[in-house]
Amino acid sequence: MTVDGLALGDLPLAMRAWSGPRRRALGLCLAAPALCGLLAALITPPARALPAYADQTGQPCAACHVGGFGPQLTPFGREFKLGGYTLRTRDSIPLAAMVQSSFTHTARDQSPPPANFAGNDNVALDQASLFVAGGLGSHIGGFSQFTWDGVAHQFHWDNLDLRLVNSGRLLGADATYGLSFNNSPTVQDPWNTTPAWGFPYTASALPQVPAAAPLIDGALAQNVVGLTAYAWFNHHLYVEGGGYSSPAAGTLSWLGVDPTSPGAIHGLAPYARLAYQTDFAGGTVETGAFLLKAQIYPGRDSSSGFSDHYADVGLDASWQKALSKGDTVALNLRYAHEASNLEASCALGLFGNAGTPDCARTTLDEVRGDISYYWHGKVGLTLNPFLITGSSNANLFAPTNRPDSNGIITQVDYTPWGAGNSPLGPLFNVRMGVQYTAYGRFNGAVRNYDGNGANASDNNTLRFFTWLAF
Repeated sequence: MTVDGLALGDLPLAMRAWSGPRRRALGLCLAAPALCGLLAALITPPARALPAYADQTGQPCAACHVGGFGPQLTPFGREFKLGGYTLRTRDSIPLAAMVQSSFTHTARDQSPPPANFAGNDNVALDQASLFVAGGLGSHIGGFSQFTWDGVAHQFHWDNLDLRLVNSGRLLGADATYGLSFNNSPTVQDPWNTTPAWGFPYTASALPQVPAAAPLIDGALAQNVVGLTAYAWFNHHLYVEGGGYSSPAAGTLSWLGVDPTSPGAIHGLAPYARLAYQTDFAGGTVETGAFLLKAQIYPGRDSSSGFSDHYADVGLDASWQKALSKGDTVALNLRYAHEASNLEASCALGLFGNAGTPDCARTTLDEVRGDISYYWHGKVGLTLNPFLITGSSNANLFAPTNRPDSNGIITQVDYTPWGAGNSPLGPLFNVRMGVQYTAYGRFNGAVRNYDGNGANASDNNTLRFFTWLAF
């Protein structure tokens, strides 16, 4: 039996309960289309290639992505990811690519200017990535990505999520369950509330950004590897747990990543995730929580006998509703709290006075939310207010002694061919947009946050971008 051309026998159990209209929501390009070269090398004969999501499913980007372009997932896009990227209608070539470029203007020239760039009005190739992605059989799938950073002028490995998945009965309930081998806490998450896939979905490395952020906000991305086990019960309850460790410094250097930033994890860093999703107000609502704990040797230096301690806990929620004529409204919220004690950094003299009580003991609180509306699946408007606050610490946050920053990002974007109707073929897609970031407070102050007369509003940034996927 088939539904919309997809064989029910090929669907993971978690997807078989969806009706025809929702099954049409299965997507071409998921989260980030990606290069699964490691998976291909390990489990694929040389003459075979893993199918990329585009050719693999035969569906347009709008099926899995809000607004016809990644990475914000629709409910069915989440099911595809949780099912291990294994659903297919045909085998195909696994290669894909994307290119992001932009023009960036800040309210005040940056001094000193970014390396290899002017102090303002910069045109940049922000990044270019090569991808392969898809599933092998019914139980193995994944994605990986390798990227050229056009700002740092460096090639490095990027997002990675390789899965072993199964469907059936688990603890007395219908479930999809499996393992994820990945290189960034939350990159495996199916909701756009957690940091790896949170808004803004595209950004430039050229403007300054607030210095303080919880560890889970990407500080470990591509510097670690982890294995987590997850289960998705009755399309409602998501449970995940696992741990992360640091690869050898030489391995990370070979992969184009600085092995000393932030350092090496001592032992394992545990990660846990819990979420519940259901129907609400004509849409789909999710509420959840997450936890990451880590002990890190800063700069990989363990000579002090201490390690830096981080404990991040957070809450998240999302709501998404499909309206008539292809319109969609989506809301994502995240709160994260971090308690840290950087006693190793103090003992090594990296900052502060090791003899000072609570030399580097601090807390951070981060609140982020974004609401977006997409008209006819093509024109989108997103508002993203953010707030970072924390305890005062002169050793960490001089000269203001505070980590506080806040502001709002506004984005308008246009995706003309999310329905797969590009004149260059169904596998080509593009998003064009403009972002404006306005700061109310930056690194602890509204005015003179650096002691040299710089104001928070000096970092207000206007960015025009083009994002190609093919």
